[in-house]
Amino acid sequence: MNTSKELAKKLLEIQAVTIKSTDDLFTWASGIKSPIYCDNRLTMSYPKVRDLIAEGFQGLIKEKYPEAEVLVGTATAGIPHAAWVSQKMNLPMAYVRSSAKGHGKGNQIEGLVKQGQKVVVIEDLLSTGGSSMKAVKALQEAGAEVLGVVAIFTYGFSKVDDIFNKEKISYNTLTSYSVLLPIAIEMGYIEEQEKELLEKWSKEPYIFTK
Repeated sequence: MNTSKELAKKLLEIQAVTIKSTDDLFTWASGIKSPIYCDNRLTMSYPKVRDLIAEGFQGLIKEKYPEAEVLVGTATAGIPHAAWVSQKMNLPMAYVRSSAKGHGKGNQIEGLVKQGQKVVVIEDLLSTGGSSMKAVKALQEAGAEVLGVVAIFTYGFSKVDDIFNKEKISYNTLTSYSVLLPIAIEMGYIEEQEKELLEKWSKEPYIFTK
C-alpha cells in the first residue's frame, strides 16, 4: 500500500476522518453541510500515524520544494506537524497565526522568518483553501518567498485550485478524499451505493446546504 492509501486508512481507523450518512450531516463553520469531517488534530495522539505524516511531508518537500529554508505551520493544527518535520529535516520552523496578536509585539508570524527566505507552509487540511492563502499572504507581506503549501488531506474542491492558481502558488497533499472513498467502502465505513452521491458532493459541496 502506498503512503497516500496507507494514511487514508489510518485516518479512518483513528476516526480523524468521520463519514456520516447523507441524512445526518456535519455543518462546517462556512455553512457547508457535509457527509464527512476531517479532524487531523487527532493524529497528535497516535505516534505511529504522526510519524507516517512527518515522513510523508519530508519526502514531499524534498521532492517538490528542495530549496526550502524554513517550514511554517498554520495555527493551530499545522504547528505540531511543522515542528516534527522541521526536526526530521533539520530546518528552522515558524508558524502563522490566523490574525495578528492584540497584545505584546502584535505578531502574526511567530519564529524567525527572514526577508527573502524560501518557505513552505504546512497545513493539516485543505477545504476551501482560504485560510491557507491568508497564511501565504501574511508571509509574502513579511518578505518571504512562499514556494508552496503542503497538507495532510484535501477534500478536492475545485475552489482550492481556483484560489491557488490565481495567486500562482502550488500545493500538494499526502492523501485526499478521492483516495479515501474506495478505502472507506473496502473497510465497511460506507456502502457502495452511497459512493456516487459522496463523489458528487466533492464536486458540488453545496448540494446538501439549504
